[in-house]
Amino acid sequence: MNSNRIRFDRNELAGSFGDIGTDLPLIVGIILAAGLDGASVFFMFGLLQITMGFVYGLPMPMQPLKAMAVLVITQKIAGNILFGAGLAIGLVMLILSLSGGLGLLARWIPRCVVRGIQFGLGLSLASLALKNYIPSMGGSGYGLAVAALLAMLVLWGNRRVPPGLLVVAIGAAYAVATGLNLDAIAEGVGITLPSFRVPDLSDIATGFVVLALPQIPLSISNSVIATDQTIRDLFPDRRVGVRKIGLTYSFVNLLVPFFGGVPACHGCGGLAGHYTFGARTGGSVIIYGAFYLVLGLFLSGPLHEVLKVFPQPILGVILLFEALKLLTFVRDQADSLRDISIALLVGVVAMAVKQGFVVGLLLGCLVYYGFKRFGRGADETDSSPVV
Repeated sequence: MNSNRIRFDRNELAGSFGDIGTDLPLIVGIILAAGLDGASVFFMFGLLQITMGFVYGLPMPMQPLKAMAVLVITQKIAGNILFGAGLAIGLVMLILSLSGGLGLLARWIPRCVVRGIQFGLGLSLASLALKNYIPSMGGSGYGLAVAALLAMLVLWGNRRVPPGLLVVAIGAAYAVATGLNLDAIAEGVGITLPSFRVPDLSDIATGFVVLALPQIPLSISNSVIATDQTIRDLFPDRRVGVRKIGLTYSFVNLLVPFFGGVPACHGCGGLAGHYTFGARTGGSVIIYGAFYLVLGLFLSGPLHEVLKVFPQPILGVILLFEALKLLTFVRDQADSLRDISIALLVGVVAMAVKQGFVVGLLLGCLVYYGFKRFGRGADETDSSPVV
């Protein structure tokens, strides 16, 4: 096995927790809102992670589709429509990938706009961590978060003692100390397999209109183009390309709905999170997937008790450092007043406006090409497109 692609060590283990702050709350929220089978959802989600670890040899996780997840959770959309939406968006992404449409978009969208998308996602994740997760348990939660922050800062960059492992250990120790019912977990262990299903054509059509259409622009900007740019940033010697990312995105969503899995995508935030916490190969994603696989196969019964091992303030600290990594990518636009202004504009719009990633993407491109077409010496430095 090539150690540059797949490695299992303490740093890959630490990195495997780098995106759990985003994924776990969304997955649980979808299961509860749509009435899904938790065993099927966790099993398929884990299988996706393991597959991507071997396919890419990079810390390239899959994530629940965020726009779909928010709509399902807030509007209590039924699971059959969610599965139909997964098939619909998988088909759309397959057409875009095979036709070359994704490549054209990647060439047309300037790098400063992509940096703005990354910056906006970083702002959104930081806001979620600071407003929702860290304050969720009151005084004890703040104390837990401070302990985790100190562990991260003291051990930052340490490859011998990865701080991410200590952060997760602090959360687990807190759960045990405050009454984690280990007996209930042991008694609830049992084998559960995912069930096969075939979505109706009506569910696919409804899912496309209700869930897939709001998701597609976000997926193109963040899941595909910004993820490809993040790979270039973190692994400059590895070339993946938007076509391959689009194809794995599409194949995943053409498969998982048949087995009760939630629609999923790649994401620059997940990649940055795994990298920030120490991962450098696909090993972290395989470890991460194994966690969900075990959860779905054996621990879906006592799931509520198992999830206490990850207190929300701990997830918030993990989310905050994932956000900080994304925010730093914008620094390479600082040499150009025009480009840094566009990147910051896109980022703020992406965070603050409804469907902000779509609006920010369109606005950023409009401003960028407007300057190129009508600007008079607005800036001496050009921002080359992503590809």
